[in-house]
Amino acid sequence: MRGGAILDRGAVPSPRMREPDDDRDQTRDEDLMARVAQGNEAAFRTLCDRHLVRAVALARRTLGNDADAEEVVQEAFLRVWRAAPRWEPTAAFSTWLHRIVVNLCLNHKRRVPHAPLDAAGDPADPAPDAEAQLESRAERARLAGAIGTLPARQRAAVLLTYWEGLSNNRTAQIMGTTVGGVETLLVRARKALRARLIPSSDEG
Repeated sequence: MRGGAILDRGAVPSPRMREPDDDRDQTRDEDLMARVAQGNEAAFRTLCDRHLVRAVALARRTLGNDADAEEVVQEAFLRVWRAAPRWEPTAAFSTWLHRIVVNLCLNHKRRVPHAPLDAAGDPADPAPDAEAQLESRAERARLAGAIGTLPARQRAAVLLTYWEGLSNNRTAQIMGTTVGGVETLLVRARKALRARLIPSSDEG
């Protein structure tokens, strides 16, 4: 986060943007949340270390804007800190956190004008030769731009299932819907993406 600016909002410990280090602390998320519920800042920072980078990536792909993504994730972790005493582990912590992030992103999209997903991140891929790499990058950019035109819930379903690699069941839990609802969103999203991408590939 820029400047760790979450600190001023209700004395919340500041999450630090860095790559997770899974070898540093193997404590389960649920046990860490029990400590956070007691005001343990070290446990909160451990949760942030594990989940912050991925949460920001999800928000950035959904919103297409780094600043908005960081703002949303700051708010998400603020909610984690404040809700910890009432949290019940009915789902994995990561599922709950992703649900908060996605809902905040959807709320944000309702408040601001639509913007293309031009800043979407790309999944890592092997390094082919330079020409193939450029073509692959261009194709990913086209796909990211097309995803950016989808309605917010369709976009979230696509990003969670294809970019994040989550199952339809996990995506349904995060989005607060059913597996059938996710499948319907994905069908509509694929139809819209085909309509946008295939005609342009057939031109000249």
